[in-house]
Amino acid sequence: MLYWALVFFIVALIAGFFGFGMVAGTAASIAKVLFVIFLVLFVISLITGGIRRPIP
Repeated sequence: MLYWALVFFIVALIAGFFGFGMVAGTAASIAKVLFVIFLVLFVISLITGGIRRPIP
């Protein structure tokens, strides 16, 4: 998921450089959404991993 967020971010940068504002805005929005989803899933996995493993 983080990979796709970075891909869309790079697409947004390239599109913005060449003057495609609409494409750049859309790609940046998709990258933001994917990054937020990645962060939420990462935090959930940290919490559930900490709960399942007993402390020795």
